[in-house]
This record gives sequence, C-alpha cells and structure tokens, in this order.
Amino acid sequence: MRPPDAPGAPRNAGARWEAAMAAALRTPTWVRLLPVLLLVADLVMEWSVPRSVAAGFLLTVVPVVVAFSGGPALVAGSTAVTVALQALLALRAGHLTEQHHVWTYLATVLAGAMGAGLAVQRRRQARDLVRVRAVADTLQHTVLRPVPARAGSLRTAGLYHPAQADVGIGGDLYEVCETEYGTRILLGDVRGKGLDAVRTVADVIGAFRVAAHETAGLGELADKLDRHVRRTAEQDGDRELFVTAVLLQHRPGEDRIDLVNRGHLAPLLLAPGSVGTVSCPEDLPLGLGHLAAGPAERPATVPLPPGRTLLLHTDGLTEARDRAGAFYPLAARLGTLSATGPDAVVTFLDHDVRRHAGALTDDVAVLAFATA
Repeated sequence: MRPPDAPGAPRNAGARWEAAMAAALRTPTWVRLLPVLLLVADLVMEWSVPRSVAAGFLLTVVPVVVAFSGGPALVAGSTAVTVALQALLALRAGHLTEQHHVWTYLATVLAGAMGAGLAVQRRRQARDLVRVRAVADTLQHTVLRPVPARAGSLRTAGLYHPAQADVGIGGDLYEVCETEYGTRILLGDVRGKGLDAVRTVADVIGAFRVAAHETAGLGELADKLDRHVRRTAEQDGDRELFVTAVLLQHRPGEDRIDLVNRGHLAPLLLAPGSVGTVSCPEDLPLGLGHLAAGPAERPATVPLPPGRTLLLHTDGLTEARDRAGAFYPLAARLGTLSATGPDAVVTFLDHDVRRHAGALTDDVAVLAFATA
C-alpha cells in the first residue's frame, strides 16, 4: 500500500488527471481503424462497379464512427473530408449535383453534427467518470489509510484488495494508530457486502481512531467497539450486524504484543521455513458481546522476538479458490519462504494468491508486523 502523492502538487495532479482522462477515452484499436476500413471498402467498391455509379454512400457513417474515438474537432474535420471525397467520387461518375448525391452530402453533414454531439457527450461522461473515480480514490485513502512502513518500533506492511476493484473499499477493514499507550492495530471483517458493509467499515474505523487514543486498556477498547457496533445495529434495525476483528497493542522496545481476538481468524507467527498459529482466547465478534455467558477474556500476550513476523488476514485470503475449487493453502505456501520480513511476506502473498485463484471474488486484507 503505497501512500498517495503528496497534496499541493498541481503539476502531478494535472498529469494524473490527464492520464485518467486518456484512459477513460481510450478505445480499442479496431474502433480507431474502422473509419480507414470504411474508406478502403468504399474505394474498392468504387473501382469495382461501373464508372457511372458512385459508391460514396458508404462514407456517410464515417463521422459517427470517428466520434467513438475522437473529439468534436476531429469529427468536424472528418465530415468535411468525407463530403469532399463523396463529391469527387460523384464528379468522377458525372453525377455531382444529382439529387440522390445531394441528399448523400446532406446526410453526411447531419451524421457529422450528430457525431460531434456524441463526441461531446462521450467526453463529458469520461470527465464525470474520472471525477467519480477520483472522489472514490480520495475516500478510500481517507477511510483506509496506506499502511506506514513503520509504526512505533514495528516494521509494517499491508495488502488490501476489494472484491469490487472499481469501488475501492469492501467489507474488510484495518487501521494502525500510534498512541500514548503504544502502537494499536485493528483488522476486521464486516458481515455482509455492498454499500452497507462499506458504511460500517468507515464507521468502525472512525470509532477506533478516536477510542484508541482515549482508552487505556486494550480489552476496554475492544468493549467500546463492541458497544459501538451494537448501537449502530440497533439504529439501522440490523440485528445480524457484527464485525470479526483482531486488536493488537505493541509498546516501544518490547518483544511481545497484547492481542484481543473477537471472533476473527487467529494470527500467524512466521519465521523462515516455519509457520505457527497464535494461540489466544476468542470472544464473540464486535456487536455480539452482550450475548456472551461471561465477561470477555483478558488480552493475551504473544511473544514477538526479532526475526519473527506476525501476520493478520481476513478470510478472503484463505478462501480464495482455484479452478478446481481448492482453497488457497496459506500456511503451506508461507512455509516455503526463506525471507519472512513484512514486506517480503506481503509482496509474496499479493502475487501468489492471484496466481492461485486468478480474479479474487472476496475482499482480502493482510497486515504483517515485525519488531524493528
């Protein structure tokens, strides 16, 4: 997750806008070549039929076809050239001013006017699309901030792939905060999909960013988030809303972390050629804590010595399937690594899971940490 370009750089912003517009307006090569193909076809017909027949009628649609790959100026230019060529072909046949040829010229001019309007509308839609994508990208980086290379005394790396790439945010969430209590980390997965899940993601991350700085105990922090999700569920009338989550805390200089697991997949502890599952108590997901028979478990303490990497992930990673329907073998694949630093692990997973599953059909979030 590379941080976005620094704000306040108009040249970079302008270049990005131009590049985005060019991408939005890009058309397939065959569309750009279609006017030329029509011209060649028309000329072949012209030289294939008797001299008294002018075949320029095929060129009538050229301005409209040009509109799918060019702007209004190009459409106007192609219209003028097309009418001139039609007139030359008619003149060659001796029919320059015959009525049906005159109507062909008029039809071409009308097609040019329609093509110019189409080109203008196409550019307007491309501009709106780029603007919407820019807003979505800004919102994504506001809600899901890029994972920093360092957080406190931890080396960190992250990976995030929403199932719908054009949306930018899915139902998985993460956040890394440096507080007076140490570095605090959240990774979770909202029940459900779509815009409702995205809204819950933004809401939970916002609550975590505030509570992480104001709550001394990690267990108390988890309880606050649990109550917050429950209030949100009651307000929305969604009794089935919950969020599975893992919360971590690391104090500078220590070789251990505190961990709370609220119904989420257990973290993995990695070393070269070694993969182990972190054993810790598991409570009910956020939003369902009131259903527990007793009080929530105390945070577990997990050793994190130098040379070890802690990996958090959502089920979109382990449930990615290949064509045969086999799940991604996360532990087995990680066990083959000779380098298990956070960056190396995240880079490996980014390529390997897509090689296994192709297009991902579920959100994937991964965070990796190691002591500096």
